[in-house]
Amino acid sequence: MKKLLFLFIFTFGLFAAKKETPKKPNIIVIFSDDHALQGIGAYGSPHVKTPNIDRIAQEGAIFNNTFCTNSICGPSRAVLLTGKYNHLNGQYDNSDKTKIDTKQPMFPKTLQENGYATSWIGKWHINNHPEYFDYWKVLPGQGHYYNPDFIKMDNSKEKIEGYVTDIITDEALGWIDKGRDKSKPFSLVIGHKATHREWQPDTKDLHAFDGKNFAVPKTFFDNYHSRKAAAHQLMEVKDMRWDWDLKVNADQTGIMKRMNKEQKGAWDKYYVPENAKLDTLKITEKQKALWKYQRYMHDYMSSVISLDRNIGRVLDYLDKTGLAENTIVIYASDQGFYLGEHGWFDKRFMYEQSLRMPFIMRYPKVIRPKTVVNDMVVNIDFAPTILNVAGVQIPSDMQGKSIMPLVSGGVKPKDWRKSMYYHYYEYPQPHSVMPHYGIRGERFKLIYFYGKGSFWELIDLKTDPNELVNQYNNPRNKTLIANMKKELRELMVAYKDDEAVAMFDKEK
Repeated sequence: MKKLLFLFIFTFGLFAAKKETPKKPNIIVIFSDDHALQGIGAYGSPHVKTPNIDRIAQEGAIFNNTFCTNSICGPSRAVLLTGKYNHLNGQYDNSDKTKIDTKQPMFPKTLQENGYATSWIGKWHINNHPEYFDYWKVLPGQGHYYNPDFIKMDNSKEKIEGYVTDIITDEALGWIDKGRDKSKPFSLVIGHKATHREWQPDTKDLHAFDGKNFAVPKTFFDNYHSRKAAAHQLMEVKDMRWDWDLKVNADQTGIMKRMNKEQKGAWDKYYVPENAKLDTLKITEKQKALWKYQRYMHDYMSSVISLDRNIGRVLDYLDKTGLAENTIVIYASDQGFYLGEHGWFDKRFMYEQSLRMPFIMRYPKVIRPKTVVNDMVVNIDFAPTILNVAGVQIPSDMQGKSIMPLVSGGVKPKDWRKSMYYHYYEYPQPHSVMPHYGIRGERFKLIYFYGKGSFWELIDLKTDPNELVNQYNNPRNKTLIANMKKELRELMVAYKDDEAVAMFDKEK
């Protein structure tokens, strides 16, 4: 009897000890392109339903104040990898003149060194081939929506038939299912092309918004009074290209050449009769602008539907295979986007619609369902957070910090940031948005534009949430501006943006 009791206690002790050492979590980052908060149900979109993205928020945490350091595609991905500002990681614009330094610490490198299987599948858009991934398969450049090409690890290209959002998801699930070393925890970035220009919907979604009239933003006909840089740009909806952007005479572009017979048939069945209703000779310039807005929103939101559907496929797969319980799922985009606000499409400006980005995270047993975080998060925090949840040491040169104290039920750090630093560089191509740096606090935003002249803007987000009035020259703001400039310079120094510091000191 004593032997049986000893055996029971010994066996139970082993079982308990085993339970106390949980497996490292798998990590999936679903990273879309140009997905505006205004196009996500969980963030209150009036335009579209996104039940699968919303599900991540319902089962985890939604972050309401997440900001990017530089609102443009490639540089934002470089920040995701490195946890550092672009002046340090090497890629500060989309041109081929700037490249990420692949020798620096990156989250996939650190995960690899700590026993993780790593992968990146889909849109890459960084000016070097992927490194520190056990497997990668990426779109060249921006990639194509229909029958896209992919670059493989041997640098050969493969054209795959189908719609890009479906294909990227197929490839990602295929790697999880059969391509990875299942003795290791895994980290996977699913990089989607959607919702990037030129917003070519999946044929099955072309009629999803039949009869819908999208609400026009109050600032659609902004006259840019008191904001010189806002007037100096080439990204207004009214100036969109009829062929590429708006699918009028699209057969004159390369869009149609990529389609197979079935795709082209479905495309023509939708767009030809819709385009036939348009008579540009009989409508005013204002009516043309509004027509373009409706077409833009139709195509953008249709690509959102496909994106959300495929995110649902990933969540369903995790449930079906039993991986969901030990897999962290993060949904984010590289930045926000303008959906007609200020009359614009695209991003770049340090105004809210492009500065703010979606960030939603599910971590079963750690993050309580329906958690809402209003604290200020910046995309330099993504890499440190990924390493933190993996239980590995965060490289000392990463400039962000893990957001886990905000959601894990512990004590939030007293020194959590109350402001963030921004620096945009790409000028003049392609949209003539002037380079600028600035600070965004809880209420006020101070921006310095340079490149073609130089000037400051001060925005009061409480009294002017649409960001229409530059308050910089108001004498009442003299002390406020002095304090914000002081804090701005402190952030520049802290983040080692030496060129900006030199520019600031010279201007001052």
